[in-house]
Amino acid sequence: MRCNWVLGALALVACAGGDKSASATKDSTSAANGAVASSGADLTGAGATFPFPLYSKWFADYAAKSGVKINYQSIGSGGGIRQLTEGTVDFGASDAPMSDDEMSKLKTPVFHFPTVLGAVVLTYNVPEVTQPLQLTGEAIAQIFSGKITKWNDKAIAALNSGVKLPGTDILVVHRSDGSGTTYIFTDYLSSVNADWAKAPGKGKEVQWPVGIGGKGNEGVAGQIKQTPGAIGYIELVYAKQNNLPAAAIKNASGQFVAPSVESVTAAADAAAAKFPPSTDYRVSIVNGPGAAAYPISSFTYLLIDKTLVDPTKGKKLVDFLRWALTDGEKEAAPLDYAPLPQSLDTRLIARLDSIKVGASGT
Repeated sequence: MRCNWVLGALALVACAGGDKSASATKDSTSAANGAVASSGADLTGAGATFPFPLYSKWFADYAAKSGVKINYQSIGSGGGIRQLTEGTVDFGASDAPMSDDEMSKLKTPVFHFPTVLGAVVLTYNVPEVTQPLQLTGEAIAQIFSGKITKWNDKAIAALNSGVKLPGTDILVVHRSDGSGTTYIFTDYLSSVNADWAKAPGKGKEVQWPVGIGGKGNEGVAGQIKQTPGAIGYIELVYAKQNNLPAAAIKNASGQFVAPSVESVTAAADAAAAKFPPSTDYRVSIVNGPGAAAYPISSFTYLLIDKTLVDPTKGKKLVDFLRWALTDGEKEAAPLDYAPLPQSLDTRLIARLDSIKVGASGT
């Protein structure tokens, strides 16, 4: 049976046969109630929808290899941080690095482990336009502020010479839930537009000036796909799964760059070269340098307690992380995520040795 990796808020233990569908339905109900059911899993986690297609494949492949079942709820970065803070999961996942305030509320300090990189793309449903649009950060900020309201606005037309744009209304679609994808997108807008930086600013949740909300990357993609005139931001793989176009965005070097594994890798390489040895990886790489860099690129993270009290679960989690940072990275590019630069992989694998497993820290 072929898996569809864009599954929404389902807890995936494996995607191998028809008997899993009933379990997935039961677990999705738990996700809707904000709780992670173990469903016989060895480890439970919750958080970002951004990397969910890749994490789903990782968890299924690792279960087949090791027998370790990992139950993951794709409920958004905000939900993942909340459940990690409450101690209801073994690990969290977030596209946005935790703030100092969020870190201060944790019972146990955590490590941020970047896993892969992805691209947040501007996707749209304009049937009259058959070629990819070009957009700047300034134009995007004006659209999401409600100051540009028509597709044939002169600001968009000036960037797309020769493209016949309709005079129809623009409908903005944004996330309705606490979201790392929103954090990355608003972090980018804050870096390129001074007015946006003042308000709404950046965050996993902001006060949107205009638009309608969709839950999860899959919810936003669905709204855009069924609504002519819509524009929104989603992770690259969700755009591809839904056959939605993605705009080329002008980067810090003045080049219009389309989102791809290669252009996200270019952004990652430039960023990783500047990391000091003491970094905790709570960093932003949006609008970074490099002519080939896609400007709305970001790491996504697994959030792991620095001390794992349960020795059995702790060993399983560390072993999984080691596998993910080696064999798992090879599965990133086919799903349109950029694998970590090799130099960063090496540093993160070494960091695993500093996790204390067991109550005694051994």
